Amino acid sequence: MEIAQGVQFVVFIILSVLMISTALGVVLLDNIVDSAFLLGGVFMSISGLYLLLNADFVAAAQILIYVGAINVLILFAIMLVNKTEVFKTVKGRVLRQVSTALVCGGLFALLSTMVLATPWQLSDVSPAVIDNTILTIGQHFFSDFLLPFEVVSVLLLMAMVGAIILARRDLIPESQQTEVYTTSLTLPEKPRDLISTSNDQ
Repeated sequence: MEIAQGVQFVVFIILSVLMISTALGVVLLDNIVDSAFLLGGVFMSISGLYLLLNADFVAAAQILIYVGAINVLILFAIMLVNKTEVFKTVKGRVLRQVSTALVCGGLFALLSTMVLATPWQLSDVSPAVIDNTILTIGQHFFSDFLLPFEVVSVLLLMAMVGAIILARRDLIPESQQTEVYTTSLTLPEKPRDLISTSNDQ
């Protein structure tokens, strides 16, 4: 094994451990803000795996779009909604957790079997050498994959509109409506009875 291959293998192990641990944190943590931040760690780990595959444009797009746009949009939606709900015990919670664990374990076993059964030996001779990945991806985006590209943009627009609608606060509680806020630039008015007595004297 060459030195470059050894470094790639070590980096792959580190990125895989980071991705799995942050993904488990997204699912298992109770605080939704912490889960959103750990989701950004998952996206960063995936972009590192793209770099190992020499997919530089996909790695940069992963960071710019998923971390810089989608993850930030999720954080804004969480912080703007700010809904406080009373915690209530759910009936059959243990049964739901056990069924969820069984489904997740079955999916993990299925994916592990697929990974172990797939022949990963690649040919040394590449069928096509791409000099400029950005130019090739752009050509595919605006020719072969134009419809999925536009559908994804519409879905992102719908997510942004949904976050704005959820963040609107049309109903204000009465306790907040009765509060009066005064600034330092406004002076309190004098009572009329005091003004009238002073004028009479």
